[in-house]
Parts: sequence; C-alpha cells; structure tokens
Amino acid sequence: MATGLLMLALFTVCYTLIARTLSNGILTAPILYIGFGYLMAQTGLMPLGEAEHLLNIVAEIALIVLLFLDAAQINLQILRKRHQWPVRMLALGLPLTIAIGTLAAAPFLPGEPIIVAALAAALLAPTDAALGLAVVTNKAVPERVRRALTLESGLNDGLALPVILLFASLAGEVMQPGSGDWLVFGAKQLVFGPLVGGVIGAVGGVLFLAAKRRNMTTDTIEGIGALAMAGSAYLAAGMVDGNGFIASFVAGLFLGNVIKGQCAFIYEFTESEGQMLSWGAFFLIGLTLVPQAVLHLDAASLAIILISLFVVRPLSVWLSLTGTDAAPLTRLFFGWFGPRGLATALFALLVVDQIDQEIGERLLNLAVNAVWISAVLHGVTAVPLSRLYSARMSGRDGAAEMASVPPMRPEISTDRS
Repeated sequence: MATGLLMLALFTVCYTLIARTLSNGILTAPILYIGFGYLMAQTGLMPLGEAEHLLNIVAEIALIVLLFLDAAQINLQILRKRHQWPVRMLALGLPLTIAIGTLAAAPFLPGEPIIVAALAAALLAPTDAALGLAVVTNKAVPERVRRALTLESGLNDGLALPVILLFASLAGEVMQPGSGDWLVFGAKQLVFGPLVGGVIGAVGGVLFLAAKRRNMTTDTIEGIGALAMAGSAYLAAGMVDGNGFIASFVAGLFLGNVIKGQCAFIYEFTESEGQMLSWGAFFLIGLTLVPQAVLHLDAASLAIILISLFVVRPLSVWLSLTGTDAAPLTRLFFGWFGPRGLATALFALLVVDQIDQEIGERLLNLAVNAVWISAVLHGVTAVPLSRLYSARMSGRDGAAEMASVPPMRPEISTDRS
C-alpha cells in the first residue's frame, strides 16, 4: 500500500509540473488520474480491499465538502434574476434529462421495473465541471457561456441527489413488495436532511458574520469552521435519519447566501485542496471500480451511456433553452459539454446497497463506465471544440453570448473594522 501511495504522490508531483502545458491538450486531470488508477490496479501494488476502504472514505469526504462549497458559491438572487440559461438548464433541463433518459434506458433493461431505468437516468444526469475544465477556463469562450456551464454543474448534482434517493427507495419497495420501510426511509432522508442543513447553514452564517464584525476570527480559522460546518450538517442529519449529503448541500446554500462573499475560503478551497480531493477520488475510481466495470461493459450498457451523452443531454438542453436568447450553436455547445464525473460514480456507490444486489452492481458498473467514457470523450474534445465554438462566435458583438453578466462570486470582503 505504501509503495502505491508513493507512486501516486510522485505522479501528482509530475502532473503539477506540466499541468499548464497539458491544459492546452486533450489529456485532462480526470483522464490521467483515472488512467493511472487503472494501471496501478494491474500492478497489484495497492491491495484492493484497502483501496476500496480508502475510496469509501475519500468519496464521502469529497461529496460532503464539494457539495457544501459548490452550493455556498451560488448567489441565489443573482442566479434567479440575471442567469437565465443555467436556471433553465436546471429547472427544465435536469428533469427532462431524467425523463427522456428513462425512456431511452428502458428498452436496454428488459424485464426490469421502469423505476430501475429511471434510477439509471437520474444517476447519469449530474454533470461535472472538472471534466470540462478546459472549457470553463478558456478565456476565448464567452464569459456568459463559461459561467452558465459552471453554475449548472455546481448545482445539478445537489438537485439530482434527492431524486436519486427517492428512486432508490421506490426501487427497493418494488423489489421487496409489502414493505413500507424503504418509502419511510426515503421520506425521512428527503425531509430531515434539508431541514437540518438549512438550520445549520443559516445559523452558522449569522455566527460567522457576528464573529467577523467583532474581529474575533481570521480567514484561515473561518475556513476550518466552514469545513466543520459541512461535517456538522452531514452528521446531524444522520442522527435524525436525514440524508447527510443533502444536508451538506443545503447548509452550503444557506451559508453562502447569508455571508454573501465575506468568507474567502469558500472560493479558494475548491481551487486548491478541492482539486486534490477530486483527483484522489478519480484515482481511486480508476483503481477500484473501473477494472470491474470494464469487464461488465456490454452492448446494452454502452448504448445507454452513448445515448445519454449524444442524445438525451443535448436534446434536453436544447428544449430547456427554447425561447431564450441562446444561439443554436450555443445550445449545441451546452448540450455536449455536460460531462459525467464524480457525482455519477459516488451517487451510484451510495445507492448500490439500498436495492437488489444484482441490479445495484449493474447500475454501479453503468455509472463508472459512463464516467471514464465521458472523461475520455469530453476531455479530448474540450480544447478543439472550444476553439471551434470561439471562432464561430467571434465578431458577433451584439450576440447574447457576448453580454456581460454579474459574477456569482462576489467581491471578497477583507474589511475587519
């Protein structure tokens, strides 16, 4: 195990030395870390049992922290008033993705209840900006377009999670008729989680502001407090049978909209330590889940994944943006750059034990295969398609894509008077 961790550390050092050069090519961090994890699995240097245990730990921490911080960066007032495209893609596009995805997946899951197809579609719905980093950081792509993709991916995983948990509970009930335990469990998860998270986030935000006004804390200490708040929401929700991940997401949403930019850590963490968490999770997915998933990649699973990437997401986004000022080319651009990432794999890990073992394993393999296929397809197309899109949009000074929009990230307050 120690040798494997040493090789991961050295690999990370090497990657950071050439990260900027690689960002202009087709090899993204998720591709490299998933691939390196897969190669390490072939060497046997990291025992599978220990690696799976480590994955569970890293996966939970990554989900708690990233859900919390992604939500904390969202200014709901500005999002509602000035960011029509991501609002449409979240409010209409996400439900459409799940609905159309259910219809598309059902023929490839013969003999299974429709709720299984719905659960598969919901697992494949969240997107991950980390897999499209070359797009959202490319200054040649209009700022409004990049911001819309970032906002959508920052919120849709938290919004999809309640649906996934609901479908998992319904699937458990369908597969074990006559038992109401699954539905009661699901109801508690969906009700108590948001309640606990909302209270902790709102109260925590008020306490943060009070401490700052009295100069009783520092930026570094506030960061530790923010992470502790995410963990508090997760643990407190679990104590009342609520879902801790939903609680963390809602806590971040409430905290961010109470403090409104007065805690710099919330924005800085996702650019440094958050990246390390994400890379570590991708590595462990490649190490522990991808080898098994590849062995179970049959024609039906591949069809579901490719239809989800090439048809379901683009069609849902196109329909959701109908009637807006987004150009047809922009709708296609949005539709393609919806890569599946950590949320898809980690949410599948969450529900695999809640339903029939055989179906659970099949859905987990489907999700993991979707992640690595998406990482490759979206990774290799990010730079060339961004350049092509930018070239097509250049010179359209009056286009809606060129309009300025207020940043979701507020100016960080450093005043401690």
